Amino acid sequence: MTTTLDALINSLEGIETITDSTQVAKLSQDYHTFSPVLVPKLEGKVGDIVVRPANEAEVLKVAAACAKHRVPVTMRGAGTGNYGQCVPLHGGVILDMTRMQEIPWVKPGVARVETGVKLAALDKKTREIGWEIRMAPSTYRTATIGGFIAGGSGGIGSIQYGLLGDRGNILALRVVTVEDQPRAIELRGDDVQKVNHAWGINGIITEVEIPLGPAYPWAEVIVTFDEFMTAAKFGQALGNADGMIKKLISVFASQIPQYFHALQEYIPEGTHPVFLIIAESSLEFLPGLVQQYGGQITYEKPAEESAKGTHLAEFSWNHTTLLARSVDTGITYLQSMFPADKSLQLVEQMYHHFGDEVMMHLEFFRVNGVVVPGALQLVRYTTEERLNEIIRYHEEHGVSIANPHTYIIEDGGRKVIDPEQLKFKEIVDSYGLMNPGKSKVLQFKIQN
Repeated sequence: MTTTLDALINSLEGIETITDSTQVAKLSQDYHTFSPVLVPKLEGKVGDIVVRPANEAEVLKVAAACAKHRVPVTMRGAGTGNYGQCVPLHGGVILDMTRMQEIPWVKPGVARVETGVKLAALDKKTREIGWEIRMAPSTYRTATIGGFIAGGSGGIGSIQYGLLGDRGNILALRVVTVEDQPRAIELRGDDVQKVNHAWGINGIITEVEIPLGPAYPWAEVIVTFDEFMTAAKFGQALGNADGMIKKLISVFASQIPQYFHALQEYIPEGTHPVFLIIAESSLEFLPGLVQQYGGQITYEKPAEESAKGTHLAEFSWNHTTLLARSVDTGITYLQSMFPADKSLQLVEQMYHHFGDEVMMHLEFFRVNGVVVPGALQLVRYTTEERLNEIIRYHEEHGVSIANPHTYIIEDGGRKVIDPEQLKFKEIVDSYGLMNPGKSKVLQFKIQN
């Protein structure tokens, strides 16, 4: 392998490579440490070298070298994922895409960017012409657009625009194949699903074209409630108010604000807060809805102060887990989807059944045109067996779990891999070199 790597490195003259073992190990990791189940399974899994291409021509050169020498290649953005998506199971090349930060163009309603552009940087650019990205994870300050598409599914903004994989939320992807003669392929329209949320197993994303949304002046609000289910019902009612423009509706059980040190003065002890990001034009209608559900507005930050101080978005989605674990590393999490026809009924059942063991955290988003709550519950971890019991109880009662304690695509949220993605992989990765080992149905096919 050493001889092979030397030959590969020699063929990449002019392209930045990193061989220092400490740096390589660091760039072989993501936030799978959120899962006490994944930590031992992925321990010691590191790449052999890191390569940082600056443009698509260099990506093509790396792809050709990996194919020639049969070296696995694992794509990496900023490494903010949580399931080990960018952890290499079979060593080889870590392809760090963060140098590719060009923004070829931004037009009203659409932008074209390279894969390593950070979401916050893109948002800043698009706001110059009155538009913004439709959705982003809570790690938007550091996450790259390519990593979000390869490993993410939704986030802040999904209450308005649905999930990343919904038709129309990705317009085009440009991907490089790993073959003897690598190609750059443009996928448009529904064809983007051949690569979307596939963890880099079937194409190296080099450019992305996404639709934009109008850049509203966004206000941030905290509303508190004495009862958790009242807070949840308020969140559902606000989500259903289609005339009110929202970006975030996060609901937290009263045990969770102890981890929000910067906001504790706005959350009376024992209350259940709801964090909102809402267009200022819709604020006029908020007090009436709050009063209807017996809540209290304890914090308001107008849009003109949006660049100052604390941002509620960075307490939402999986940043909630990050903040909790910064205080107590014995906490892990789940990702749950509640069926639309009885979502709040099941939320209430799970909330009361598990009590303090599973602390309820809801994020409202739009699925097939319907607003539903998903959950990123904080779990007080004891054993893997108990964690699996918690998962089974949810599933037996109709709650779908996107399991964050596995690095296998089929065992996570999808349950099965998209057949179109499998067909596409056969075309673009004939040697099975792209992020091998992350799918049950794909065998490690490196040929000696």
